[in-house]
Amino acid sequence: MLDRRSFLLTTGAAMLSPAADSPAATVLYGDRTVSLDKTRHDGDDLWVRKADLPRINDFEVKPQGACREDVCIPLSKGLLKGDYFNLSAFARKTREVVLKADTAVYSFGEIPVLRGAFYNSRIAPDFAVPDRKGKVVHLSDFRGKKVLVITWASW
Repeated sequence: MLDRRSFLLTTGAAMLSPAADSPAATVLYGDRTVSLDKTRHDGDDLWVRKADLPRINDFEVKPQGACREDVCIPLSKGLLKGDYFNLSAFARKTREVVLKADTAVYSFGEIPVLRGAFYNSRIAPDFAVPDRKGKVVHLSDFRGKKVLVITWASW
């Protein structure tokens, strides 16, 4: 499976670039490729029509914010201008991964809180750490047992 950067390089994303006066853009989001014919570009920011947002990432602009299923993210006034929505600023706000090629091809990653099936299944992803004696222990070694995981970070 290609990552977004490889996709842009190997498929010649520059060929997807619209003419300088064209407001078109291509958005890569998860496993989707969405071609948009009406966008606005402001520096590195991509503004999309609010009506196109569900096609891009399943979000919908509502009075309470940008909503997807039972998750709503409040929106500041700077993210909305008339019928347009600042997708790049929203991505930075929600900590999605953003890559903007110089060719009007934008790549966005999934919001961390919505990523991964383990959020729905409540099963933690497997990881490995050394125990106090230096032996590598995998979380999956304890499946079916109660486990207390204690973490610490200096930042």
